[in-house]
Amino acid sequence: MRRIITGIIAIASLVPLASRAEIVRFDITERVPAFTGRSFGTVGTYERITARATFALNPADDRNAVITDLALAPRNADGKVEATADVVILRPTDPAHGNGTLLLDVPNRGRKLAPQLFDDSAQPGANNADKADDAGIGFLHRQGYTMVWVGWQGDIPSKPGQLAMTAPVIKTITGPAREEFVFDTTTSPARATLTWPAADAANLNVTVRAAWADPRQTPPGLAAKLVDPSTVEITRPDGFDAGALYEITYTARDPVPLGMGYAAVRDVVSFLRHDETQANPLLDGLHPSVSRAIGFGVSQSGRFLRDFLYLGFNEDLQGRMVFDGLMPHVAGTRRMATNVRFGQPGRNPRHMQDPAWQADLFPFTYATLSDPYSGKTDGVLRRCSLSATCPKVMQTDSEHEWWASHASLLVTDLAGNHLDLPDNVRAYMIAGTPHFAEATDVMKKGLPAMSLPQNPMHAGGPMRALLTDLNAWISDGTKPPASRVPMRAHGTLVAAQGAVPTDIPGLPYAGIHTLTAFSDQSVLPPKEIGRYPVFVPKADDDGMAIAGIRQLALAVPRATYTAWNPRATGFGPPALYPLQGAVVPFAPTEAARKEVHDTRLSIAERYADDGAYVAAVRREAARQVAERILLPEDAERAVEAAKQGKLAKLGQ
Repeated sequence: MRRIITGIIAIASLVPLASRAEIVRFDITERVPAFTGRSFGTVGTYERITARATFALNPADDRNAVITDLALAPRNADGKVEATADVVILRPTDPAHGNGTLLLDVPNRGRKLAPQLFDDSAQPGANNADKADDAGIGFLHRQGYTMVWVGWQGDIPSKPGQLAMTAPVIKTITGPAREEFVFDTTTSPARATLTWPAADAANLNVTVRAAWADPRQTPPGLAAKLVDPSTVEITRPDGFDAGALYEITYTARDPVPLGMGYAAVRDVVSFLRHDETQANPLLDGLHPSVSRAIGFGVSQSGRFLRDFLYLGFNEDLQGRMVFDGLMPHVAGTRRMATNVRFGQPGRNPRHMQDPAWQADLFPFTYATLSDPYSGKTDGVLRRCSLSATCPKVMQTDSEHEWWASHASLLVTDLAGNHLDLPDNVRAYMIAGTPHFAEATDVMKKGLPAMSLPQNPMHAGGPMRALLTDLNAWISDGTKPPASRVPMRAHGTLVAAQGAVPTDIPGLPYAGIHTLTAFSDQSVLPPKEIGRYPVFVPKADDDGMAIAGIRQLALAVPRATYTAWNPRATGFGPPALYPLQGAVVPFAPTEAARKEVHDTRLSIAERYADDGAYVAAVRREAARQVAERILLPEDAERAVEAAKQGKLAKLGQ
């Protein structure tokens, strides 16, 4: 295998200071064929480039000044704050065969997730891009995308399989920090890792609650001690089940200006798009081989993109747009607790766990609104509107986000009324899907803490179509399909009470969903001031959401697929188990369903035989292709899966 190790490239010696951006070194450590030379249609083969980007930020620049604590961080001889970011690039070996679009997949906790979603690739191969099978179905490669990953998270280490940012530590600062842990076991003592090292043991405190809404307690038998500065051991009291919530407060030390991660993505993408020196690995002749860029991120990384846009980082240091299109996936209306002192990028409030966390702060949606609690007027697009650097946004969510991440606030005002999205924004809910599922998943019992079988619905089909629509939108102005989400104005976004039938055997609906609170963050723990109205998708008689993109397994169903799954007895019911949905198959015959008083039609009542079922799938697939929410290749796969009895993913 060809292996090229380049020397260190000092960009300062290659380009004038005025056009340097803030990438001061781009060190390529490996440049090799990807996927053992597998070829992808007319695009051909790919190469994998591994690098480290060093960037230096001037705290006095208005575009950097938004980064918390940047001005307090150690500086280099030029008075700038330096950090390094891991970078991985997959590009067509012959750039002329690429499609000209850079697809930046924001790493999720250092991992690459776009290959799992768009290419049906499995881990660890999705991360490695080494063997031929690591490319999965090769969708992104056959389309000719140049794929880029930039390590942005400064609170995790850089290591094989994990992309990260190494930023300066501010040794002079200590301050309050708070963490929550649900162990889902009854083991005692239990150990947990703190995001930041504790300054001392004197200010370490622990409380316990059976549920988030309960008062914090310090019962006999509850204790916490530091094993080392980053590890806490909690002795658990009697009387609490495996799903109890433990809150640790402590004095943290050695913060890092984590907001530099936004600048890392901004500056690396700008460098790859615009730098015309030999330092740029995407240079093709006199110009870079990419002319536009899409930012994509899953879950934590989707929230990163919403924050990236909100904080103004889609404007580079020369005032240019960084991403032409953004595709935050499964982010709901959350952002991140990253650009704060002692931030915790890895934390995501789950039901019911801490809806007062910084990830849930106003603003929630793209339009500018006035918040009755904070008195602020703001919106996710406000800063980019001022600099004329707003991208086209396509927000995609699983249905789970409408139950667990208050996605309804995307399309309602803060009083709960219908709200139209701006012209440059589309939103799509993929109905009946959990937060994330593997392409090969089938219905299974799930973990002991789940009360219902685990929903296996993978979102790859509609996501491939929507990415294609977004690329056409930014490339030639072809508008994508209209937003497909539940809406108050359509009667498909409703109060949780009564949203789903309660008479379906095996589907215990109780209206459980995540609340949204406004809290005073100046006190520890935060004090709740008020709540915003939150709504959920209205379901049909089968218990499945009416609105959104209904994949073929839902549109031509053999089971009910939900985006929620209650916790099991002994694990903190009635809260929802995080990130999962449930599946409840239909009865095979009318007699079987009547025996258990199932109101849902049986398989035999819906489809005369297997041929009729396959024909219904084929008709629905053709309709979805015409509506540009399914690609022809995925329609063919779905029809074949239906013939084999695998489309419903019931494991039969």
